[in-house]
Amino acid sequence: MLAHIPYGNTGYFNQLVIDFLAEDQKIRPFYTYSPVHPDFTAAMKARQSFDTPRAALADALHAQYEPLETVKAVKDNIDSLLLPNTFTVCTAHQPNIFTGYLYFVYKILQTIKLCSALKEQYPQHNFVPVYYMGSEDNDLDELGSIYLEGKTLTWKTNQEGAVGRMKPEGLVLLVNQIKDALGFAPHGEELMELLHKAYLEHSNIQDATLYLVHALFGRYGLVVLVPDNAALKRLYIPVMKDELFNQASHNIVNNTVEKLGAHYKVQANPREINLFYLQDGLRERIVKEGDQWKVLHTSLTFSTAALEAELEAHPERFSPNVILRGMFQETILPNIAFIGGGGEIAYWMELQDLFAHYKVPYPVLLLRNSLLLMDEVSVQRAAKLGITVEELFKGTDDIVNDYVKKHTNTALVLKDEYAAVEKLFDILEEKARSIDVTLVASTGAERSKALKSMGKLEHKFLRAEKKKFAWQTDQIRQIKQRLFPAGSLQERKENFMPWYAQEGVAFFDRVLAAIDPVTDQFTVIG
Repeated sequence: MLAHIPYGNTGYFNQLVIDFLAEDQKIRPFYTYSPVHPDFTAAMKARQSFDTPRAALADALHAQYEPLETVKAVKDNIDSLLLPNTFTVCTAHQPNIFTGYLYFVYKILQTIKLCSALKEQYPQHNFVPVYYMGSEDNDLDELGSIYLEGKTLTWKTNQEGAVGRMKPEGLVLLVNQIKDALGFAPHGEELMELLHKAYLEHSNIQDATLYLVHALFGRYGLVVLVPDNAALKRLYIPVMKDELFNQASHNIVNNTVEKLGAHYKVQANPREINLFYLQDGLRERIVKEGDQWKVLHTSLTFSTAALEAELEAHPERFSPNVILRGMFQETILPNIAFIGGGGEIAYWMELQDLFAHYKVPYPVLLLRNSLLLMDEVSVQRAAKLGITVEELFKGTDDIVNDYVKKHTNTALVLKDEYAAVEKLFDILEEKARSIDVTLVASTGAERSKALKSMGKLEHKFLRAEKKKFAWQTDQIRQIKQRLFPAGSLQERKENFMPWYAQEGVAFFDRVLAAIDPVTDQFTVIG
């Protein structure tokens, strides 16, 4: 089974995302290309006019992949980056432990699928799928947990700073918990071997994530880019220097935020300086105080000359925040399209003028695919109950109430009765007016009381009738909990591992086949 639902009909996406896909006039000025009918030819032309540092990029990637097993598809893709007719399609995500959420897999597979589709459309060009690892993120609360088999597993560590640089000490406990839950599955042993090698045989989280993602998706030619790299950061020195000494991004992005904020919630507000200072165990904001630059929560202080010397000698110690990260990505990659979730799309809406200021091509923005994986039992139960795929996206109580009303022999909706009461009080109101006009208000108050009492009765009738449908109600609740854990979209809660443990790499092939890389529809696979 394969079904599609407009994002707006799911109830899980905000207005900015819905308007972005619809190209609503309120939001259309904030991005360059249509997200449903993108002009990739124009995006390639814009990219070709920019001097992408291809040789430095390829050298950095070859050095990054040196410790890993060579996969021909990946090596060929890195080599092809030297050619002027090669472009990338990029997605980005932090190195959540064990990849975090299901949508991590969907983002990567959509990137791979789009490259295949573009190669068919433009056979004279090459298209390389890239996963940009946000390894400098320091939000361990977000990155250090996974949800598995109804439980949240959390990595206990006191480490601070960029999560990508953290040592994987203590993760053996979680690996063992995963083994207890999934080790018995058909591909459980294979999965456990991957996790063991990734997290227990590498010195930090970004190397572990690089190994794992390469092992899972290398056969598709996916190139992983770890930006915590001195050679790559050196390519961004001109922008970082301008940020430190002139702070151009603050005013540019603030102007956009002011316009965007008139219609939508703002995703990210710019700082005066949108760079962090980065060392092992440390990622803190840089602020200017008088003629000095300070690193917050440390004793580090720089003069103008010292800061410039530090940037030139150690560009890897400067970490872009969300305002400057995207432009770093687009500066070092020959990129034409970026695939992101709703939150990412929201902050990219703020950046178009910043890109224009630095003359960096702004890419095609595509909303990442959202999918719901329905197991066979849930498909059969929903079919037996006569519940459609689209109805499953309603709240549990709404589905139950609709089911009861549809299948009961009793008239639970008191439509005729409401009409009769309204008609009666219309007559009483006229009578009150003819006696004493001051009685009209009293009659209106009594009308309200009567209607409210009927509403309570209607609710009691429905509640009593539900008891006759206890089995069906229980089935509906089980389906909802299974497919929408904790009331969330499955992809925002679950991890890929239970499916991989059952199906192995065939799981990725199954999802890849279902993905439409350019769409405004939510996909359900059953």
